[in-house]
Amino acid sequence: MKSKKIVILENNEELKCKLVEVFQKGGHNVCGVSDDGAEGLQMIESLRPDLVICELFLKNVDGIGILEALKGSQTMCIMIVASADDRLIERIMSKGAKYCLFKPFSPEMALQRVDELFSFENSVKVEGIRDTVYTKRGATLEEKISNIFISIGIPPHIKGYNYLREGIKMAVERPDIINNITKVLYPQIGEKYSTTASKVERAIRHAIEVAWNRGRIEVINAIFGARVYIGSEKPTNSEFIALVADKLILETMV
Repeated sequence: MKSKKIVILENNEELKCKLVEVFQKGGHNVCGVSDDGAEGLQMIESLRPDLVICELFLKNVDGIGILEALKGSQTMCIMIVASADDRLIERIMSKGAKYCLFKPFSPEMALQRVDELFSFENSVKVEGIRDTVYTKRGATLEEKISNIFISIGIPPHIKGYNYLREGIKMAVERPDIINNITKVLYPQIGEKYSTTASKVERAIRHAIEVAWNRGRIEVINAIFGARVYIGSEKPTNSEFIALVADKLILETMV
């Protein structure tokens, strides 16, 4: 992968230094570092980085201000947050963040997410999303599902993320289960996570709504190789699970 220019805006000195070290070892060019949002905006304007990794709470200009300033630009943003509050995360994602990193996290994991993001974005531009990271050879089923979720904007902190991933895995292994989603799939997921089938259903519905509220319909359609959805139209839980499971099943047959 070609080296990418990255600006890191973080107020924790230790984390900031570790991120710089890991990203540079990973082959990227960390071209700017600061704990001041106003200074960060000046860096972004002059350096034009490919990616900004940004703490929510900064001096002078906060992370939301950074996202608003990046709107319409080619620079992507990953937000670092300490809280997993759903309303806050939805606001961050609606402002254009590509992903959220939740403290505490390892710099190595952050590098992995950044490389996945760049791989996905490059394939969107160059290859029409045909050979993206979520279909790479050797990837496990869980990795493929997780990378699809990253691509379409389902954040990993919400309960529906794990429930939905589990449901898709079950549908890949037992395709007929999609016809018994209420009586079999939801209860089995609920049993695994010590919750009720109704809570599983609601959490999965919420996860799908989060992705659709981000408005990345073209990306979603491109992943599935067809114009599946238009505008605000979104699938039911069973439709989405079946759609992803069918895609993954077909990949194993190619």
